[in-house]
This record gives sequence, structure tokens and C-alpha cells, in this order.
Amino acid sequence: MEMDECLYYDRGKSYKLGIAGNCSDREEIMDQLKTGEVIYKRRRELELTQNQLAKLLNISFQAVSKWENGTAYPDIEMLPKLAAALHTTVDALLGYESVVTDYDKRYNTEEYYWGLTPNRICYDIMKILPPVKPYRVLDIGCGEGKDAVFFAKCGYAVTAFDISEQGIEKAKKLAEYNKAEVSFFKADLFDYRPEGEYDIIFSSGVLHFMQENRRKELCDSLKAHTADGGINAMNVFVKKPFIKRAPDSTRDESKRHPWYSGELFGYYHDWLFHICREEVFDCNSGGKPHKHCMDTLIAQKVGE
Repeated sequence: MEMDECLYYDRGKSYKLGIAGNCSDREEIMDQLKTGEVIYKRRRELELTQNQLAKLLNISFQAVSKWENGTAYPDIEMLPKLAAALHTTVDALLGYESVVTDYDKRYNTEEYYWGLTPNRICYDIMKILPPVKPYRVLDIGCGEGKDAVFFAKCGYAVTAFDISEQGIEKAKKLAEYNKAEVSFFKADLFDYRPEGEYDIIFSSGVLHFMQENRRKELCDSLKAHTADGGINAMNVFVKKPFIKRAPDSTRDESKRHPWYSGELFGYYHDWLFHICREEVFDCNSGGKPHKHCMDTLIAQKVGE
């Protein structure tokens, strides 16, 4: 990294802090965020030595030591690698209470935060592609797994991921209880892109975390990994001036911009629309009544 420009990371963005040969601005920010303390604490939680962490990152153990005692700071390019090695997020390294932390807290109960009733879009999907064979389903941001398990019980071949470790563990328990086979794994929406091909790609209440300038890229990727005749079924929260922020929203969510009315539909203008609707509805998630506006789309990839 060229050290004449200091950069400060915030999920998907890099901000110039000024031109400084010694990066004093960056060091001041890092010190305020106590990044070294976070690295030390997380490393100890994972029972890693400084030398073991250094080997994972292909750096010297002295560099790790300097990070932890605050005499040096990780470069911007190192932050994602460091976060992965410590099984955390860049936001967490920088001292922010991240989305994953918040959702782990929500899911750390015996009860299922979102309940166990499948989303009604699941039934819409079944009408379009009923499980006459084990269609391949990808559930993006599966939370505690209620929809993924529902699909699996109905005969679909389901793969599902979420950023919350707590959510994935509860999803696995739910699948085991229902004797349903689901391939659950932990992943971050910001980094994950499908590798295989799916007949159904499904996402509910998740895509509002994606920044506006990356939404088309995401939709294009999902479309490219959908089999001919397959469908993408998703809903997104929509920005309306007369609807206030949900009371159980996280601080990190307040940084995310809901989608605009019709934005999702535009990215799929070349597909066949089965369902295309916008609605305002009441919600009681977290035990606090509030309203949302949501656009829902089920579109099918039709060959020429």
C-alpha cells in the first residue's frame, strides 16, 4: 500500500483522511477505535498465539505484537484478511457494533426471533415451481432457518447461509428437529457470490443491507447463476417518507438505505414477472409494533 494517502475503512467505502507521509490521521483514528485491543481480545478468544496469527496472515509476529500494543496499525488491504483469520468482521475490528453482533444477540434465545411460520412468498414459489423434483434452492440470509427448513421438508434441495453464527446454529437445530436436510453455512452477503447454478434463489428481508451502488452487480450475479426456467424470489424494504425506522433496527441498519420503489423490478426487466407488488404492512418483530413498506418480486428466467 502506498503510504502517502491515509484511508479509513467503513463497510464498502474508503475515505481519504488527508495526505500525510506518516499517516498520523489514520493512526489517530485507529487509536480512538482501540483496534489493537480488539485484535488482542479476539486472538485470545480463539486461543491463537501471536506467531500462529502471523503465519495465517503471512506476516511477522512482531507486526501482530505492534498492532496489539498500539505502536503500529494494519494497512487497509490487511483488514479483510485479518477479520477472516479472527472469524469476525472489519466493522468489529474497528470497534463498531456490527450487524452480525446485533443479530447474534437477537438469536441468542430459546425462542425463534422471527417465529416458525414460513414467509408467504415460500407458498408463491411452490405454486410456480412445485417440488416435482428436488429443485436446487439458495436461501440468502436465512436467519434462523425457518424458510430453508420449510423448503427442505417439501422436497427441495436447499443450500442456505447467514452472517450470524448464532442464527446458523439454531437453523441446524431446527433442521435436525424436523428431520430435514439443509446445507447451512456462514457467509457475508457483501462477499458471497454463487458458484454453482440454482433453480430457485430466494431472499427475504436481507437485501436492504446492500449498498445502492452494488445492487445491480448483485442481481446480475444471481441472474447469471440461475438455471433456465428458474426463478429469483425476493423482497426488499422500500424507502417511504411516511414510515419511520423500525424500533428494533440496529445502529448499523440506520446507515443502510432502503431500496426505492420499483428499483428491484428494474434489475429484472428482461425476465418474466409472476409476482410484482408493493405493500405497506404491520410488523411486530421484537415485540414492538411498527410498519414497513416492501417490494416483492418473483421473476423467471425464460430462454429465447
